[in-house]
Amino acid sequence: MITTYNIIILLLTGLYLVVLVYLMKGWAALRQPKKLIPANQLSTKVSLLIAARNEEDNIRATIEDVLAQDYPKHLLEIIIIDDHSTDSTADIIRSYAPQGIKLLQLNETEKLNSYKKKAIATAISQSTGDLIVATDADCSMGNSWLSSVVSYYESYNWVMISSPVTYFKEKSLFERLQTLEFSYLIGIGAAFIGNGRASTCNGANFAYRKDVFYEVGGFKGIDDLASGDDELLLQKVAERYPGRIGFLKQRDAIVYTEAKPTLTEFMQQRRRWASKSTRYKDKNVVALAVGIWLFNLSLLVNAVGGFFNFYLWQVFAFQMLFKYTFEAAFLLPIMSFFKRQNLMLLLIMLSPIHILYFVYVGLMGNTSKYRWKDRIVK
Repeated sequence: MITTYNIIILLLTGLYLVVLVYLMKGWAALRQPKKLIPANQLSTKVSLLIAARNEEDNIRATIEDVLAQDYPKHLLEIIIIDDHSTDSTADIIRSYAPQGIKLLQLNETEKLNSYKKKAIATAISQSTGDLIVATDADCSMGNSWLSSVVSYYESYNWVMISSPVTYFKEKSLFERLQTLEFSYLIGIGAAFIGNGRASTCNGANFAYRKDVFYEVGGFKGIDDLASGDDELLLQKVAERYPGRIGFLKQRDAIVYTEAKPTLTEFMQQRRRWASKSTRYKDKNVVALAVGIWLFNLSLLVNAVGGFFNFYLWQVFAFQMLFKYTFEAAFLLPIMSFFKRQNLMLLLIMLSPIHILYFVYVGLMGNTSKYRWKDRIVK
């Protein structure tokens, strides 16, 4: 007998599967660029920006990777903004002044809720480049990272470029699970761009024209949120320049960072990311996210209800079979791109865990404050 509940479950499950097919199509539509310009023929003046707060354990390695780039030195300006660090971060940055690293230090005394956006905007206001390239203070990259991004920019005339980010140097099963889940998120952002509808990206590997940043008003209108210097800016630009945002599907362009070592740090990070969702400009994407959240909630309800009603357990098993199959089909080419196919074996463990995580973060990310860089923000 078909009940209203069954119809709702079928609709939510069908929605999720349709979304995954849409994402598979978007990822497949992204081709590795062929007509790239060699590094020694590039001509764009670049301002590379890094916002740093209490990064004494990481900033030196990031600076060394940045200095090792094969991009023409006379076209590269490197600005690192110290966001009120209480450790030796600023001193480490200052020690690289002879190699051309420019240090800016925030000195606001009033309390802000968006220090990172303030740091980036301050750096942009003092930059001399035409193309802004942003990464984070705990990242690593290969020598051709910057030249691959700028070559893509010059070859295809993009106004904004999102590029791949992944985790590496995992020390535990928990961190390897994060790498698989994070690759799923990166793949979603890339796939939306592949489908011509830019929605999400990651600020650890992000480039945009400086004049376009000012044309859309910079961070104005989104500067009351601590997070969102990447996705919310991308959505402002996507509204002004539809079809002019690219995703660089090239291994030389990958930026590497590390997963969170503890569950507490991981949940704080994901709540921060989820807090941006209420400010998304594309309400169709918001509606889609709500639908996916409801699908995961239905999985949770059926799993719990299955202990009392065998039929609900059957419905849960049916949903999980399709969820796992379609997620595997979407993730396999992404993990192949990152050359981490071995992590696909963890999907059978991650898929049920992801239900609890997704439902929890969807609730808490928009209803409470979180800790970021030793600050409580909203």
